[in-house]
Amino acid sequence: MVLCPVIGKLLHKRVVLASASPRRREILSQAGLRFEVVPSRFKETLEKDAFPTLYTYAIETAKQKALEVAHRMHAKDFQTPDVVIGADTIVTVEGLILEKPVDKQDAYRMLSRLNGKEHSVFTGVAIVHCSSTGDRLETKVLEFHEETKVKFSELSEELLWEYIHSGEPMDKAGGYGIQALGGMLVEHVSGDFLNVVGFPLNHFCKKLAQLYCPPPHEAARCVKHDSIPSVDTFKDLSDEEGSGQAGGDRQEAACNGTVETPPPFPTELLGLIEGFKGSKVLFTACKLKVFDVLKDGAILTAEDIASKIDTSVRGTERLLDACATLGLLERSERGYSNTELARLYLVSEGEHSLHGFITLCNDYTWELFTHLESAIREGTNQFHEVSGRRADNLFKDSSRSKEAQLQFMHAVHDLTKLSAHAVATAFDLSRFSSACHLGGCTGALAHALVQEYPHLKVTVFDLPEVLELAPSFQPAGEQAAQIHFMPGNFFQDRLPEAELYVLSGIIHEWPEDKVHQLLGRISERCKPGGGLLVAEAILDEERRNSRGAWVQSLSTLLQTQGRQRSGEEYQRLLRAQGFHDVRVVRTGALLDAVLATR
Repeated sequence: MVLCPVIGKLLHKRVVLASASPRRREILSQAGLRFEVVPSRFKETLEKDAFPTLYTYAIETAKQKALEVAHRMHAKDFQTPDVVIGADTIVTVEGLILEKPVDKQDAYRMLSRLNGKEHSVFTGVAIVHCSSTGDRLETKVLEFHEETKVKFSELSEELLWEYIHSGEPMDKAGGYGIQALGGMLVEHVSGDFLNVVGFPLNHFCKKLAQLYCPPPHEAARCVKHDSIPSVDTFKDLSDEEGSGQAGGDRQEAACNGTVETPPPFPTELLGLIEGFKGSKVLFTACKLKVFDVLKDGAILTAEDIASKIDTSVRGTERLLDACATLGLLERSERGYSNTELARLYLVSEGEHSLHGFITLCNDYTWELFTHLESAIREGTNQFHEVSGRRADNLFKDSSRSKEAQLQFMHAVHDLTKLSAHAVATAFDLSRFSSACHLGGCTGALAHALVQEYPHLKVTVFDLPEVLELAPSFQPAGEQAAQIHFMPGNFFQDRLPEAELYVLSGIIHEWPEDKVHQLLGRISERCKPGGGLLVAEAILDEERRNSRGAWVQSLSTLLQTQGRQRSGEEYQRLLRAQGFHDVRVVRTGALLDAVLATR
């Protein structure tokens, strides 16, 4: 095994991967390396033109990622890591670096540029060896890069768009993932395949051999490592454990496989076990309006913040430090400030704020999930346990106060905005001139539709008590005139006439008989050639992906009488109601999209 000479040296060291990439984590785990994951917060804002070559940009980015994690762990009173690994993978063609696509059109432009051509994939890697003297952190960096050539086949427009609509390109540099569906685009690979996936394992192993002492000549003869040449070692970076026969025996035993290797450190499992604590930190900070106090670039001390939110200094300082550790706040000598993440999503009045959704999770969903065991045992929703009322679910509870109704609408509005653009652009809807969004609540998706299709007129059809509160959510702008709000109950009242009907986050809330009733009413009103656009979190039949959708299915069990469905189930469901040409697109957002034609 290529890691044999060094794996024994690393077993008792704290090795950290400064990357959240699941692909890098998988590659290193399968190689037998024991490590923990601490994603880097380094902002990738380096000027690419300032570097003599493309790969030096990747190397520098990898180094800065690793150093940021090393210094943060040291400064935050964590145990200083022994080794931090940073990596950055870039896809380049004709001298240009292709980043992750911002939308489907951007993905199409990237893949068209790669179509039929050979391009290079560079990964820069930095191995940072850390030691501390008192409060001072000392680091030594070994850095390298790997290049792999990849040749795309000549691909048709249809195949490119089919791949784009799968949703896979949206979080991949260069717009494709070679280890999954993107492999069908590739004609041949020259070099390290794993480098294209995200980490050059073979080259990494060779560099590890430079950091730690290889076996003595006598022991080395029992090991066949054609891929790792003998090299001079950096003695100041190795952990000499003594010389003599005992050390040689231990190394020879390791190479002969007689030393038991401990299991990999359960980093991801521990994250699941203790994940609720981080959630509660976020919920509490939002409820206390910590991020609002720090809006507009404010930098305040713990004492200042405690005074503004009327809390104890001791407790506030611990809360702020926890938020800084979670990447929600920045801490400096001057005090605390919002990170870019907090500025965008956690300030309550921000354009992209998720404050309403977080508030609902804290005040309602948190308690609801404490009844998960009962829901599993009984197979029924637990809304009555949380609310103390007899309504079947949150959505049918007519006894809610106006304040509770507004809180719920804020949460729906926040979540809808996250997926609205992805749903509106999942299909070409330009053939429709009118649409009706049934249960459209605040009109967030309707606004995304008219932004994408300026000729489209949209009617938002929802209960009177919902539309009474909807005006407070409406953005200013000329396109607002294209949206009309009409009160009504989609199970009882006549549906407005439209060429396209829209259901977003509705079908999973209702039991089977109600779903068939609603779809039947839409089918009756929908003229031949008309359409139905459904936005839902779609389950993956093989349970390999769609992790969020499967967890959401438990939330559905807890609070409704409905269920989540797979793409095939939606196709059967809609065809049974007289629709055809049912297409499913995984958007990569919270909600996926289904378009059916009557």
